Amino acid sequence: MDRIDELCVNTIRMLAVDMVEKARSGHPGMPMGAAHIAYVLWTRFLRHNPRNPHWINRDRFILSAGHASALLYSLLYLTGYDVRIEDLKNFRQWGSITPGHPEYRTTPGVETTTGPLGQGLANAVGMAIAQHFLSAHFNKPELKIIDHHIYVLVSDGDLMEGISHEAASLAGHLRLGSLIFLYDNNKISIEGSTDLTFTEDVLKRFDAYGWHVQEVPEVNDLDAISKAINNALNDPRPSFISIRTIIGYGSPTKQGTAKAHGEPLGTEETDLTKKHLGWPDKQFYVPDEVLSYFRKAVENGKRFEQEWNQIFQEYKKRYPEDAKRFEKMLKRELPEGWDKELPYFEPDEKGMPTRVASGKVLNLLASRIPNIIGGSADLGPSNKTLLLDEEDFQPGNYRARNIRFGVREHAMAAILNGMALYDGLIPYAGTFLVFSEYMRPAIRMAAMMRLNVIFVFSHDSIGVGEDGPTHQPIEQIACLRAIPGLTVIRPCDANEVVEAWRYAISQTHGPIALIFTRQPVPILDRSRLAPASELKKGAYVLKEAESEMQVLIIATGSEVYPALEAAYILEQKGIGTRVVSMPSWEIFEEQDQGYKKRVIPDDVRLKVVVEAGISMGWHKYVGCEGEIIGMDSFGKSAPFKVLFEKFGFTGKAIAERIEKRLMKG
Repeated sequence: MDRIDELCVNTIRMLAVDMVEKARSGHPGMPMGAAHIAYVLWTRFLRHNPRNPHWINRDRFILSAGHASALLYSLLYLTGYDVRIEDLKNFRQWGSITPGHPEYRTTPGVETTTGPLGQGLANAVGMAIAQHFLSAHFNKPELKIIDHHIYVLVSDGDLMEGISHEAASLAGHLRLGSLIFLYDNNKISIEGSTDLTFTEDVLKRFDAYGWHVQEVPEVNDLDAISKAINNALNDPRPSFISIRTIIGYGSPTKQGTAKAHGEPLGTEETDLTKKHLGWPDKQFYVPDEVLSYFRKAVENGKRFEQEWNQIFQEYKKRYPEDAKRFEKMLKRELPEGWDKELPYFEPDEKGMPTRVASGKVLNLLASRIPNIIGGSADLGPSNKTLLLDEEDFQPGNYRARNIRFGVREHAMAAILNGMALYDGLIPYAGTFLVFSEYMRPAIRMAAMMRLNVIFVFSHDSIGVGEDGPTHQPIEQIACLRAIPGLTVIRPCDANEVVEAWRYAISQTHGPIALIFTRQPVPILDRSRLAPASELKKGAYVLKEAESEMQVLIIATGSEVYPALEAAYILEQKGIGTRVVSMPSWEIFEEQDQGYKKRVIPDDVRLKVVVEAGISMGWHKYVGCEGEIIGMDSFGKSAPFKVLFEKFGFTGKAIAERIEKRLMKG
């Protein structure tokens, strides 16, 4: 290494050590070991603009191993992002922009929130899908406005997680050539050597996925790292580069051991490390020549973006309509009239499954909104998420909008997140509600990052029927409602489905989970009941009591119709009963207190909830004295009508249970 190379690498390394030491918590080992990789990438290859982190044609850098956040913060500061040395000193502290793991929207230059291992690399696959889609639609042979790479620094832990297998397998199949994974192969995990648990041939694994694979046996060989990255840039396949590193490099007693992973080196060891590396005994020391060298990124980034702007100006002159469409997509501007004359479904006692209504609405919306793109985890025909007039997104056909995710639910959700992070697309994907369990970590990340992702879940209750309790969700809706920032909507009929999709497409404050039935449900007569457009308030009075209200029934989804039947039975006995359709807790909670009290007043003799799911959480609306008709056991295998009868979700059974409660006082 040249002198400046060594100075720069040690600066990255020691800034990370000092951050962790001052915070008295963190992970110094990986930043110390992977500093060479980061240095080569950020100074020789990464095309980015520190003064405009949102420039669309930037290279993306994803730190999938988010525990090494001190490495990323060092790079952001050194290359001139809006991250100050004071921010490094406030690492992991209240109110700082340098939290323990990288957080999207918190730190300029952080592309995605990482920490749960494997999420970042799957996000990167989603970004690559978005990039290939937009490239196919807008690039011209002589004018490429989307032309960059996505680099991901991954760890042993990332590659052990199941999501990495799912995501990498799909990326290889799709030949997403803009992806370059840099594997920090330090052979150490928290518990010790990776030989304890992780002895597979990772290069053969990625080769089997269809990736271009390379190995750099010595991290100190900067030219070898550069050569490997250059090779990756010139190969049409996604690339995987394994680079042998030493965790905690430079620490005399901890390097190469698990002790360097997740705790400060300690004052004594930090001093020894600085002496070993010939580093001044100063905290947060950055040599002037190092800062000057790294800050070339500012001028380089300005030039990169200016060159792109010139290309785009020429593009606008030659392809004005395409340029307008491109700019509108990036701003997430919806086409004029996108939600005009959406379907109205006539009242029908037989009705239709809400999943079927969803498919009809989704296809109409997709015909009007060209950046709706998505698919299913091998269940498209069942959850009606296929776009019927579209081809499949495949190698050689990246313009298509049907993504076949395969049976990869966890990766699918994280890939959607990456597509949303990229900008320009409205991503959605579907599976059965019970399999939301496989997706939950990525759904949580979508909510944390406030991403505009639409999760479509069908087969939403014991109404699944004969497939039995393994496929009948009980606690899943409650689990989704428990995620802060996720809006869950469970429509009661086809017309509420229309309004649910209208809301999902138009909102921009976070992810949506749409919950649909497998079985048919009646389409309500809205001439006698409140309009479905009231869904936009989360809950609304569907049917008012015909006499003084004694009972208020709150219901969701397929249970709204039997709740109405129960209300009519009770009304015939002189018991005034109001029915509230509550498709979404979260939207309802956004309403003002006055509206909420009008819909669910305090002075009601008995409040009842009817939902074929776990009762947990519903006491919020009915109180301790209320009645919850739910499912606090697993289901059974039988036709859905039998199940609803046996578990008490018929109008007659609901009315009888309410009458018994009223008799008790």
